[in-house]
Amino acid sequence: MNNGAGRRINGAAEEDDDEDDVNGDLDAWERTYTDERSWESLQEDESGMLRPIDNQALYHSQYRRRLRSLSSTAARIQKGLIRYLYIVIDLSRAASEMDFRPSRIAVIAKHVETFIREFFYQNPLSQVGIVTIKDGVAHCLTDIGGSPESHINALMKKLECSGDSSLQNALDLVDGYLNQIPSYGHREVLILYSALSTCDPGDIMDTIQKCRKSKIRCSVIGLAAEMFICKHLCQETGGTYSVALDESHFKELILEHAPPPPAIAEFAVANLIKMGFPQRAAEGSISICSCHKEAKVGAGYTCPRCKAHACELPTECCVCGLTLVSSPHLARSYHHLFPIAPFDEVTSSHLNNPNCKLQRNCFGCQQSLLDPGNKPGPAVVCPKCKRYFCLDCDIYIHESLHNCPGCDSLRHS
Repeated sequence: MNNGAGRRINGAAEEDDDEDDVNGDLDAWERTYTDERSWESLQEDESGMLRPIDNQALYHSQYRRRLRSLSSTAARIQKGLIRYLYIVIDLSRAASEMDFRPSRIAVIAKHVETFIREFFYQNPLSQVGIVTIKDGVAHCLTDIGGSPESHINALMKKLECSGDSSLQNALDLVDGYLNQIPSYGHREVLILYSALSTCDPGDIMDTIQKCRKSKIRCSVIGLAAEMFICKHLCQETGGTYSVALDESHFKELILEHAPPPPAIAEFAVANLIKMGFPQRAAEGSISICSCHKEAKVGAGYTCPRCKAHACELPTECCVCGLTLVSSPHLARSYHHLFPIAPFDEVTSSHLNNPNCKLQRNCFGCQQSLLDPGNKPGPAVVCPKCKRYFCLDCDIYIHESLHNCPGCDSLRHS
């Protein structure tokens, strides 16, 4: 028996060696697909044809999970509508690791671009700045401002990774900039951290307490493993700390910071804000832009107080300091004050009820709530108007429309 067992063990070892030899003959891109074993997720239909991979179920489950997490705070809470956010990006040598395909920094740059556009869509009155960390030094890549294109273009030109990361230097730099923000502005920092260590010139605990005193909310998304100092920073400043498992998880985590978070009671300051609604200049006119200190051809905006010209809105007048906005910006911020309550999930027994004939179609898109097998599919119902919606309409209503069509129809009927 021992000899037989030995032969079986040796045979298994020989098979493993043969498999290693086969993998060794593969190219790098072939080994990638071999390791992922992506063919195992393919499914066949009744006729033997391959079904397309459907990611909607995963997307819907992530959305419903996010709504459930927010349902407990859907009551009357104070939110910061005017946010000043610095995105701190770790460009140390750890960001060039290839555990995210094709590299961590490539994935970060891709989703930071998406996040910046979504941030300004959700927060039209807010401003963003970018800070990078490399070679143990923090650099201000872009000053805080309201132009998404300028931030994205500057970031795409500076994606080289080198040296170590210094969390303390980044916090000191950001603290110096955010201390100049008015008291009504909500000061936030979002750190995308790739390293597993921090090379600091002093005591970082003092820097964390300084950020807390400055009322700066710090959040961290790690791309490697959990670090105590990052978790301690978020706990002290009221932010959130999470570690991305893969690219799709990282995208989900970073987009969670686009909507304004609940304001921390001890950090929140209520204040009246003086704003100006500038007039749009005529097309083809030539004016000297106060933002870039140069003559520009095209439509701009004229400050109602000092008559200075600005390129885009929202911004702060460089001459008199007046906040310049437009009425659509205020209208887009209104839905954060009175968000729609999360819809309730509908069980299959409701749709099977013969008394629900008129509610078997989605009230939004009028599509049937039954799947191709004539079985009830996933659906939700508004707790106020009792109208049924499919999950796609639910996502559209809560993330884009910000109004319930059923409640509006009852209001205007």
